[in-house]
Parts: sequence; C-alpha cells; structure tokens
Amino acid sequence: MTQIPLLTRTDTPTGTLREPKKRGSKTYFTYLGLAAIFIYCLSPFYWMLVSSFRRTADIFDNTLLPQPFSIENYLKVFDGSTLFGKALVNSLIVAGITTTAALVLGIFAAYAISRLNFRFKSVILGLIIATSMFPGISVVVPLLRLFTDIGWINTYQAMIVPNLSFAIPLAVWNLTTFMKALPFDLEEAAMIDGCTKWQAFRKILLPLAAPGVFTTAILTFIHSWNEFIIALSMINDPELQTATVAISKFTGATEFQAPFGEQMAAGVIVTIPLVIMVLIFQRRIVEGLTSGGTK
Repeated sequence: MTQIPLLTRTDTPTGTLREPKKRGSKTYFTYLGLAAIFIYCLSPFYWMLVSSFRRTADIFDNTLLPQPFSIENYLKVFDGSTLFGKALVNSLIVAGITTTAALVLGIFAAYAISRLNFRFKSVILGLIIATSMFPGISVVVPLLRLFTDIGWINTYQAMIVPNLSFAIPLAVWNLTTFMKALPFDLEEAAMIDGCTKWQAFRKILLPLAAPGVFTTAILTFIHSWNEFIIALSMINDPELQTATVAISKFTGATEFQAPFGEQMAAGVIVTIPLVIMVLIFQRRIVEGLTSGGTK
C-alpha cells in the first residue's frame, strides 16, 4: 500500500515580524534638500528678527545673535512719531474688507462657473484670470486720474477697489477649481430630499468647500496686506497710510540716515499677523479635509 506523504507548511507565519526596511540614501538626500530650502527661505526673516533686536550702533554687526539684546527699535516704532499703530489698523481694515468682499463675490462666481451650464464658460474664466496678470504699476496712472476726478484720493475705497481687481480673480480661480472637484451627488440628493438649490448650496456645498474658502482667504489677505504701490500712490494723508507705506517713510535721526533697525522691527511686527493667520487657518483646513462629505 502506497503511503501518501504529508504536506508540510514551509511559508512564514502571518504573525511573524519583519525587519524594518533600511532607509536608502535617497531619503537622506530628500531631507537634506528640504532642510536647505527651509534655511534658504527663513534666513532673511531670521536676520530681520536678529537685526530688530540690535542697538542702532550695532546694526551692522555680523553676529548670529544680538549682542547686547535691545528693544529700542520696537520702542521707537511705537513712540507716536511714525503713526505706525494707526497704519497697522488701516492695513487691517483694507485687507479685511478686501478679503471679505472677494470671498463673497468669488464664492457665487465659482459656483456659477462650476455648477451651471452656459456658453463660453471657459472664455469667461480665462478673462477673469487674465485681469489679474496686469502689473499693479500699469494701472496706477489711470486709477489716479479717475480717483482724482471722483474725489476718492485719501480714502479707504481708493485702496480697496484696486485690490479687489486682483483679489477677485484669484478667489474665483481657486474656488472654481475646488468646487469642480466636489461630487454632484450630495447636492442632488439634498434637492431630492426637499432642499431648494439655495439650501443645497448653503447647507451642503458651502461646508464642503470650507477648505478651499479658507485657503483662498489666506492668499487674498496676504496679497492685500502686503500691497504697496496702490496705497503709496493713492494716499497722501499719514492718518490713512497702510503699514507697508509707513515703513517706507521711516526717517532716521538725520536726513541721510536710514533707520534700518526700526524698519527691521516694523517688518517683524507686520509679519506676525500673517504667521498667526496661517497657523489658525491651517487647523481649519485640516479639519475640513478630514471631516468627510458624509459627516
């Protein structure tokens, strides 16, 4: 009688732990490249921060840390002679109104382009984004003539309206791209359940578009906050000038002295709100991305 040989398992049990793969040289080169980019991008801000804490007599030192540490530049910035505190408020007003108006108009325009069917959609979207390609200096002279005729010189709207001409195309382009990626099924299901088109937009589509809205808000606010040429050309009143214009008009103790220390301190102060806003909105963006469409 022939005996049938028993089959034996030679494979590895599923529960056996595998040795971790060793990191190759490509991984280390990737980290090295990222570190080099990080240092390259942040080194100007680091030097601005260090220089802002130097004394006026030590402003040209090349040490990596201020020696001695001093806050006299920050005290000079807010001593009242530069009106820098008022300029910060003006920048906040202009950037805040510009961002709000651009988001409201951009959301409705992006919804129409991404969800509605009509002729020449691509042409309209192309014309919208083309308007933001004109350099700011090219529109200063005609805007200056127009605003002089209608009495808008030295007013907030003289800065807000030109900013909108660049902020709205950016908002429409970003939000249109984001809304096109959102599924149509959820919006249609809401309308089948009894929602109107406005309710489906407000309760379904708009919450899903929150990450794109917050990202667009960041970009629009940063653009409006850093705008310089329009504010410099349209505003002569020191009470209405923005922070970027105020920094450019800092004067030293003498006529030909450049107040580098005060300008560095003011630059740090202007940058802080942008950093805080990016950190706050980044958390909201992550929450929006991880919440899911069926939450």
